[in-house]
Parts: sequence; C-alpha cells; structure tokens
Amino acid sequence: MIILSIKRLYAILYFMRIPLLAANWKMNKTNAEAEDFIQKFLKNEINSDREVVLCGPYTVLSKMQELLAGTKVGYGAQNFHWEESGAYTGEISADMLQELGCSYVIIGHSERRRDNNETDETVHSKIFAALDADFVPIVCVGESLIQRKNNEMVTVVENQLKVALDGLSNEQLSKIVVAYEPIWAIGTGETATPEQAQEMHAVIRKQVNEETRILYGGSVKPDNVVELMQQADIDGALVGGASLKSEDFIQIVNY
Repeated sequence: MIILSIKRLYAILYFMRIPLLAANWKMNKTNAEAEDFIQKFLKNEINSDREVVLCGPYTVLSKMQELLAGTKVGYGAQNFHWEESGAYTGEISADMLQELGCSYVIIGHSERRRDNNETDETVHSKIFAALDADFVPIVCVGESLIQRKNNEMVTVVENQLKVALDGLSNEQLSKIVVAYEPIWAIGTGETATPEQAQEMHAVIRKQVNEETRILYGGSVKPDNVVELMQQADIDGALVGGASLKSEDFIQIVNY
C-alpha cells in the first residue's frame, strides 16, 4: 500500500495529475435544492491539492453559475449534442453550455448508453466537440455484470476506448478525463475492490497517456474512497448517489 501511495504521489507531482472529484447529480435537484447544497458545501474547507466539479441537470446550471462564481468549485453538464445547432429536439449545444459558464461535460455515461442509444461513435463525436469548445470531457466506460462474469471486461473497455478516442493527439488525450464505471456497481451499493479498480485503470492507462486522469465511479462513498485513491492509476472519482448530500460529498472530496 505504501508503494502504491508513493507511485501515486510521483504521478501527481511529475505528470501533474491533479486529483479530480466530480459529482454526478443525474436527474436530481431543483434550483432550490441545488442552492441549499452549494451553500452548505461551500461552508467547508476544501483541500487545495484537488479539483472539485459538480455536474447537475441543465435546469440548475444557471444557479451554479451564480453561486460558484469566484470559488474553487467547477461545474458542468451531464450531456450535450455534438452538433452546433439544428433540428435536435430536446438537445443542448456546446454554445448553450458555454453561455452558462460550464467547463466540464460528462460523455457516454452507461445510463445514457442504455436508455438513450448512446454509442461509442456518438461518444467519439462528442469528445471532439467538447474539446473544440474548451470543455473538459469526462468520458465514461465500463462493463456489465455479465461481461465481467464472462471475463470480457478488458476487451469491452479497450474496444470502447479504441472507438471513442480514435484520432486524438497526445495533447488532446492530456485534456480529457476517463471515468471507469463498472455498470454492475453503479447505484447498486456494490463497489469494485481497489484491486479490481486498479486492474482496469491500468488497462485504460495503456490506451491514454500518463497525463490523462482516470476516475473510478461505482458506489463511491466516504468509507471506501481512501482505499480507492491509494491506487496508482486512480486519479479521482465520479460520484453519483453519495454526491447528493453535501455532508457525504465533502467527506469524499477531502478524503
């Protein structure tokens, strides 16, 4: 464990992989609820050696812009369309998110792949559109329970990344964030062991570069974040359910 911690410190210092703790509120929080969360959250000291991001539904982004201005906490959206404009009912463009001051956007979350027909190809298009808009894309990958039981997790994740990251330069790879989220652990209370998570993060590292930050997502909680963050290739967390309460998320942030 000490060796892994030393490796992690070396990666942070040498490759400038600043830990990133990101909240994914999913379809939760009205403007009043978002304001209550942010006001409570900002009363806490946040360790200065990490980045913190809140990704809320579109309806609260304006409130985030108002309340987070001048703070160390960033914010972003959970999705967007890769086209600049057009006949895409119900979608939102990069320009619209820029107007709301967003700096981050989640791309290819498994729930959108499952429920909204997102594919590796649409993820690929969104990554380039996000980079063109100067967003930090948080690109999600991960395997299902059946795929893990069939020992297909490495192949699945490698293939997702192969398509999604095709054509990206080393400089562009340094600007993206990859979030490994085993689908079987999202919202289930199940969490990959630190060793399982590190194994998959090492697989992902081979397809990106040493500057690319890789987050773990999948039932991250205050009581397991420390062990996860001690792993050599885990550079942060994409947090779902535990990010909905300010008292839980601040514990994760200040692991």
